Amino acid sequence: MIEVKNLTKKYGSHTVVKHLNFTIDEGKIYGFLGPNGAGKSTTMNMITGCLPMTEGEVVIDGHDIFSDPVEAKKCIGYLPEIPPLYPELTPEEYLTFVAEAKGCADPAGAVADAMEKTDITGMKDRLIKNLSKGYKQRVGIAQALLGNPKLIILDEPTVGLDPRQIIEIRGLIRMLGEKHTVILSSHILAEISAVCDHVMIISHGRMVASDTLDNIEKAYNSENVLRVRARGEAKRISAMLRAEKDVADFELDEMRDGTCNIAIHAAPGVTLNETIFRLFADAKCPILTMTDSGLSLEEIFVKLTSDNDAGDDEDEEVGEEGEEEEEEDEAPAPVSAPAPKKPAAPTEESASEALKNEYHFLFSRKDEDEDEDEEEDVTGEEKDDGDDDDDDDDYKPLFSGKGR
Repeated sequence: MIEVKNLTKKYGSHTVVKHLNFTIDEGKIYGFLGPNGAGKSTTMNMITGCLPMTEGEVVIDGHDIFSDPVEAKKCIGYLPEIPPLYPELTPEEYLTFVAEAKGCADPAGAVADAMEKTDITGMKDRLIKNLSKGYKQRVGIAQALLGNPKLIILDEPTVGLDPRQIIEIRGLIRMLGEKHTVILSSHILAEISAVCDHVMIISHGRMVASDTLDNIEKAYNSENVLRVRARGEAKRISAMLRAEKDVADFELDEMRDGTCNIAIHAAPGVTLNETIFRLFADAKCPILTMTDSGLSLEEIFVKLTSDNDAGDDEDEEVGEEGEEEEEEDEAPAPVSAPAPKKPAAPTEESASEALKNEYHFLFSRKDEDEDEDEEEDVTGEEKDDGDDDDDDDDYKPLFSGKGR
């Protein structure tokens, strides 16, 4: 169905997705699992042709996503992490628009079928902006179903939903898996384990595991040890365990309270839980506790992603050290230059003269202002020039007594 070869995405010197190779078979639900920032959404966008790749090849049902994009995209129904909805439209109006854009032969029939599958027929006349988060996700899944694509890609479809809505969306994904190939991207292990047949775990752009969850769990729990605390005689329990063919080895500690703590090692690829329960029940040795000492799925996921983080850190450290060594090798030998002569310290008078010469226009303007100020009196009147008599003779009152 899908073949991905050497898929790589770089932003400058930063590599987000690093040489991914995997195959998607038809008729299964695949989980694309990884921590936040692992490169899941970037990979989904490249597979769907929404984002160009730096290197690699993506072939969908025999069509290359970039050399033959029209035919390849006819096989895909895609729901991004943020559904591409128009809040001013109703679900029916929006889906009709998408159906016509996809070139569906019968848009009305395709819309009615998609709304029925996603159970949004009762909300078809409401504005999308007034719908709950769960119903908006359903509308987004409905648009991915239009055109009856062979492959449906859902990027984080349950983000922001409440527990009830998550259960409903998971049920819808299981239903879609009956007739379509589904790729589900998520960072929640419980969600992947609940609905997926096959899991691909990605960390820092690298594929660190690709298998069923059962096989991944068995691979990391090769030493299958079952720890049992039971009530009974040590000799009787020992003889019983030696006679069981699926028990490879065991260690038994007899306690003072009449119980025994037993570490039972299973043969490779064997799960002993049911066998041991029936064996002890037939011997009338009640089991008080029974725990599997293997790693849980959550612990395996953390180990896979943590190991990959450490490897990336080592690569970065090696790269930085190499760059530093190259810089040290390429650095030219320093050349000693003659020491510049220290200028003589200027005297106070020479500094004042230099400043005055540089800003002579300011000093000249200041001198002119001072000369004008000296010619004027404190009251703003011109300085008396000694011709008081002439001034008195020339003075004439504005009004005379005859005029009154």
